Amino acid sequence: MPIEDPYAAYAAGRIPADDGEAVAGELLAPAVPVVVIGVAQNGPEHHSPVQAWLKSPRTVTPSGTAVSLRRDAGAAVAEGEIAVVIGKATLGLTAHNAHEYVLGVTAVNDLSSPDRAEWDPRNFESKSGDGYTPLGPWIDTDADIDDVALTLEIDGSIVAETGSRELPMAIRDCLAYIAAWSPLGPGDIVMTGAPHSQARVLPGQTVTVTVSGVTLVTPLV
Repeated sequence: MPIEDPYAAYAAGRIPADDGEAVAGELLAPAVPVVVIGVAQNGPEHHSPVQAWLKSPRTVTPSGTAVSLRRDAGAAVAEGEIAVVIGKATLGLTAHNAHEYVLGVTAVNDLSSPDRAEWDPRNFESKSGDGYTPLGPWIDTDADIDDVALTLEIDGSIVAETGSRELPMAIRDCLAYIAAWSPLGPGDIVMTGAPHSQARVLPGQTVTVTVSGVTLVTPLV
């Protein structure tokens, strides 16, 4: 069902209204971010408890789309993560009020090539690949960012059942850190880190990430 601009509705403090009749077709990713930020959750004992890095928004791909794993970058790893969809400009965002800037959450598979990290400390090579950010398929706008469930499955077998409470740093603290350094706007995505929710993957497998009831499916080739 088409709806009105969800970000305009969010700014106006209302639920987006239906806009037209039901249509048939392929689902697109639920957001078209200008910025995609990944979070390295180092934990409170680390000198940098949270670190952030950029991932190309052109790697975003919808649920159900097959992704070809790189053959030139070593092992491939699927990282099931909670993706925060920003609802409005983050000027004024703090850890206390972070939820007021969040449109909702969705599922993301932060596909990675960790073997490249030895030569690539900035995560450019290790986080790059065509379709390497499967996202969606829809946004849960009722989610509590302090308590979001996350499940990772490979070929139907559960690899991890975890959630935001297992992150070393709370989602709202991560958002406050990012907003203090860089502005974000409507539709931008923050991948909040993998709380023991990563697994090596191979061509031919299917990765399923479920976040707050939102199920993202990615066949790998």
